[in-house]
Amino acid sequence: MASISLEQAQTIIATAMSWGQAQGWNPLSVVVVDAGGHVQAFARADAAPPGRFDLAYAKAKGAVLMGLNGAELADRAERMPQLISGAQSAFGQLVALPGSVLVLSEAGIVIGAVGVAGDTPEHDAEAARAGIKAAGFAARA
Repeated sequence: MASISLEQAQTIIATAMSWGQAQGWNPLSVVVVDAGGHVQAFARADAAPPGRFDLAYAKAKGAVLMGLNGAELADRAERMPQLISGAQSAFGQLVALPGSVLVLSEAGIVIGAVGVAGDTPEHDAEAARAGIKAAGFAARA
């Protein structure tokens, strides 16, 4: 099974952070998790608040363990709050907010997720997609 290497995770993070900086967004924190929700790499911009790791990680972990991008997960949470409540009980730390994007292998299999925190959820997701593309992967639409 394909996976995200440390070098690829670092490319995702560096690109996502520089993308946000180039857009003039707030400082970002970016985490990359593998298909099991385990942290592969993380970085927090110098001026980003320290609590952003927890938020970025919870976004990424929720996405990969539920098999849904953050925006899809937020939509489900609105329509089916009991689903998210149950998932939080089962998986622990996860957040149903936009700002996380699933990473796909060449075969279209989910191999991880990127969680970004620091600006608007839509900007966070855009930065994640830029990083995923730069590392040579596809992002789930």
